Amino acid sequence: MAAESQELKKVGLKVTLPRVKILQILENSDTRHMSAEDVYKALLEAGEDVGLATVYRVLTQFESAGLVERHNFDGGHSVFELDRGDHHDHMVCIESGKVIEFHNEDIERLQHEIAETAGYEITGHSLVIYVKPKA
Repeated sequence: MAAESQELKKVGLKVTLPRVKILQILENSDTRHMSAEDVYKALLEAGEDVGLATVYRVLTQFESAGLVERHNFDGGHSVFELDRGDHHDHMVCIESGKVIEFHNEDIERLQHEIAETAGYEITGHSLVIYVKPKA
């Protein structure tokens, strides 16, 4: 709990039990991309008394503070992942909703070349590829 408290203080958030518990859920989950409902269910399973509205509010605060990133993939709801400072892109399975993270240097290089050719520089980007299992 001390590590979570330090992390909250570092981004300027007051240390509260719901914030600590939600941060612990995000840090300890096998799933890196969790919806507010997923976090809420994990809290219930852990015997924590935190309401769904509180989960939404805390996740929004975490997003504003830079602790989490929110993704709005097509056909689904918002999911959150801890912002670990490492850039990666996503593939989303249109059948299962599974989110697969990947990083590809060739794609990164091409994006910069395309922007440069058009007279721009990239300040940020998000690449989402929608996939389905091969038949």
